[in-house]
Amino acid sequence: MEALKTILYFSIFRYPLKIEEIHSYTNYAELCDTEKELHHLIEERILVKVDEFYIYAHDLASVTKRLKGNIEAGKIMEKARKKASFIAQFPYVEAVGISGSLSKGYYDQKSDIDFFVITKPDKLWLCRTLLMLYKKIFLLNSRKYFCINYFIATSNLEIEEKNRFTATELKTLIPMQGKTVFEEFYRKNLWVTDYFSKFEADMSTIQNTGKPAFTKAIEFALDNPIGGFADALFKKITFRKWKSKFHFMKEEDFKIALKSTKNISKHHPSHFQKKVILALNSKIEEVRSNFNIILPEEHA
Repeated sequence: MEALKTILYFSIFRYPLKIEEIHSYTNYAELCDTEKELHHLIEERILVKVDEFYIYAHDLASVTKRLKGNIEAGKIMEKARKKASFIAQFPYVEAVGISGSLSKGYYDQKSDIDFFVITKPDKLWLCRTLLMLYKKIFLLNSRKYFCINYFIATSNLEIEEKNRFTATELKTLIPMQGKTVFEEFYRKNLWVTDYFSKFEADMSTIQNTGKPAFTKAIEFALDNPIGGFADALFKKITFRKWKSKFHFMKEEDFKIALKSTKNISKHHPSHFQKKVILALNSKIEEVRSNFNIILPEEHA
C-alpha cells in the first residue's frame, strides 16, 4: 500500500496528487502497479478520484486549493530564482536550493520562499550572520521572500535525520546554484532511494552565478584565525539566544529543530518535521481503524 501512504502524507497538506506523482513516491517498477493499487482503493471507497487527482477523506476542496497554489507557484518562481542567485553571491555560499511548499509546486498568501543553503566548511555561522543581517537591515526582517532557515557545510552533506519527511524534502528540493556541490550532496544522500527507489535529482534548473570581487575580497580577508574566531563567536551568540528564546522545548526536540553544530544550522522552532510525522501516523491509525489496513508507522 505504498500509494496509499503517499496520499496520506500529502493529505496532511491538503495537496492531492496525480498518478504519475504518486508513482514517483512508490517503489513499484511499473506505473500499472501503482494504478492497480489506486483502483483497489477507490473500489474500497478509501479514495475518490476527481479529474486527475486522488483524494483521501473526500476533501474535494483540496483540488481547487492545489490548482490555485500551482498557479501562484508559477508566478513566484522567477522571483525565487533571482533571490537564489543573489544569495549565492554572499561570502562562503557554495550552493542554494529552494525547499518548502514552493519546491512542491505550491504557493499561497501564507507561504514563504524557503532556501536551503550550503556553505564552505567552518564558515557557516559567519555566512549565516551576513545573510541574516541583510534580511534584518534591508528587508526589515521580512521572511516572505527570503526565508533562510537551514544551512549545512560541504563537510556535512549527509542529512542526519533519515525519515519520510526528510526524504520527501530532498526529493522535492530544487537546486538553483552550485551544480558540483549539489552533485556531491545527492551522492552523500543516496539513502533517499530507500524510501523512493526511482528518485533521480533534476539538475536542469541549476545556474552558476559568479562571485563578485567584493565577496571574494571578504572571503580572502577572513580566511585566517580572525574569520574562525568570528564564526565561533556568531555560533555561540546565536545558540545562547535560541536557548533562551525556546527554553520551553524538550532537549531532544531542540537538538533536531534548532540544530546548532559547527557545520549545521537549522531554525525550525515549530519542529514541523515531528508534527508532520505524528500527523501521518495518526492517519495511518485512522486507516487501520476504519478500513482494517495496516501500514508501518514512520519515525521522526
